[in-house]
Amino acid sequence: MASFNRVILAGNLTRDPQLSYTPSNTAVCEFGMAVNRKRRDRDGNLKDEVCYVDMVTYGPRAETINKYMTKGRAIMVEGRLRFRQWTNKEGQNRNKIDVVVENFTFIDGGGRAGGNSQVRDMSGQIPADQPSPIDDGPPMDSADIPF
Repeated sequence: MASFNRVILAGNLTRDPQLSYTPSNTAVCEFGMAVNRKRRDRDGNLKDEVCYVDMVTYGPRAETINKYMTKGRAIMVEGRLRFRQWTNKEGQNRNKIDVVVENFTFIDGGGRAGGNSQVRDMSGQIPADQPSPIDDGPPMDSADIPF
């Protein structure tokens, strides 16, 4: 049977990233993310449905996220689901699913009213091919839309 384990999420950090290092000096960054979805209830009222997800990333990605991100900032991540099992101090079996972040994009704006959003790469820099915040880019032809 074939398998596929890929996750793409966009949301906001629920806490500041926590950076640590393994004994072999590999950076590890853990953070939480909230992903919102709007839906209508039975009465037709619009409701927010929030999913809280734990994230972890390693190496240079970990150091970059720790350097540039704080609670409330927006980020898009791509990675894979990971299932972990362990026994706690009381002898209880515990388990957890988290996302191992393999790629990410900063969605700048920081929740500021009227803030312009810009995409940043893994180093935190705005790529040269990205339009400036006031540039809407070239006009789009309907033939360019992929659907």
